[in-house]
Amino acid sequence: MNIDGKILEKFETQEIKESFRKREFILEYAENPQYPEFIKFELIQANCEQLDTIESGDEVSVSFNLKGRKWTDPKGEIKYFNSLQAWRIEKKAASSSSPEQAPNTEWMKEDFSKDDDLPF
Repeated sequence: MNIDGKILEKFETQEIKESFRKREFILEYAENPQYPEFIKFELIQANCEQLDTIESGDEVSVSFNLKGRKWTDPKGEIKYFNSLQAWRIEKKAASSSSPEQAPNTEWMKEDFSKDDDLPF
């Protein structure tokens, strides 16, 4: 799955166990700018480093997996958990405010009116 938005906040990497670490961030998703959504994602293991080059306020595209877990607590009650596990974050290209350059039309200025080699 993919989603585009703006990085609102990023957190430090947490070492949960010696062999497991995660890092969370908040993405502002404004499909409807009047009512933006604030979505928490997590990165795990080596993917945590992807946030090192991303700053709050950067527009990004996030690729992620939707994860769901079932857990039985010590009382025997079943609990369900969801997580959004990002696996790629890409900065979106900054839009330039300069006008687009016109295509090179120099070849159109050549005068072909006296060319007698034309077959028609």
